[in-house]
Amino acid sequence: MAETSIEWTDATWNPVAGCSVMSAGCTNCYAMRMAARLDAMGMEKYRDLTRKTGGRAKWTGKLYLDEAAFDVPKNWKRPRNVFVNSMSDLFHPDVPINFIRRVWEAMSATRRHTYQILTKRPDRMAEVVGGTGFDVLPNVWLGTSVEDSRVLHRLDDLRQVPAAVRFVSFEPLIGSVAGGRLDGIQWAIVGGESGPNARYMDSAWIDEIFEMCGDANAAFFFKQWGGKNKKAAGRSYRGRTWDEMPSASA
Repeated sequence: MAETSIEWTDATWNPVAGCSVMSAGCTNCYAMRMAARLDAMGMEKYRDLTRKTGGRAKWTGKLYLDEAAFDVPKNWKRPRNVFVNSMSDLFHPDVPINFIRRVWEAMSATRRHTYQILTKRPDRMAEVVGGTGFDVLPNVWLGTSVEDSRVLHRLDDLRQVPAAVRFVSFEPLIGSVAGGRLDGIQWAIVGGESGPNARYMDSAWIDEIFEMCGDANAAFFFKQWGGKNKKAAGRSYRGRTWDEMPSASA
């Protein structure tokens, strides 16, 4: 577990490390850069998970399944919001269902914590969680990432996932998501890309999501404008900070 500066959570927990590029939102993934640094520091968990191409770190597609991580949440006495697999995707096709089930068991055994799971593969999430006898845990929120209109189908896939809370991370928001709907989804996180190669985010794209949240009565969380200096750009939208969270159970 690592305490984190991510605005919408308290800590990260990574039973899996490593991933593979899925869509345009992955291009400048911070986790690829972080995994490369951790590998260079000699951390076995991140060994050979990335390779250098065009001067950048890129996922190799190799995964590390960390069974030692299952017992970690038991040691956290204070309740936390926990971002699960900030360095991977729990529903990557190479993560076995039995391994995912053990993650579920660890979350079920520590219901004082709220677990937030994001995937770019909500179709597999729906297949695994909805089709193989997984319990709907009240402390587990399930979400997907949507970066532009090319992947709006992920919202439909997410609606098929049985969950106490469903949520969407529109980060990095690199295009319009007009035409999307948030019915059946309780929370939206919006953020611009940050880092040296950050892509542009138009305020009109944020407006679209803000209106979707109003139509669906979904909580709205504005994470950042992003850019090369995200601290300077700040988090203010329409003259205020938006830190809305979903109800504990939808």
